[in-house]
Amino acid sequence: MITLLYILTGLAFACVVITLIMGSVAMSKKDEASRKKSNDWMWRRIYAQVAAILLLALTVYMRSKGA
Repeated sequence: MITLLYILTGLAFACVVITLIMGSVAMSKKDEASRKKSNDWMWRRIYAQVAAILLLALTVYMRSKGA
């Protein structure tokens, strides 16, 4: 169980990094469509960060309980 949480937490952190990069790339263009796309990527990053923090907290909790 703890191994699965480690993997999911790592994937969540990777997702945060990927969405940050994609949002930054979209932000580098100056047209309106790119601005909308950048905004969408940044919202995805926020959702990914919430998931990563929750998974990290769950992982720490499970590890402290010895599971």
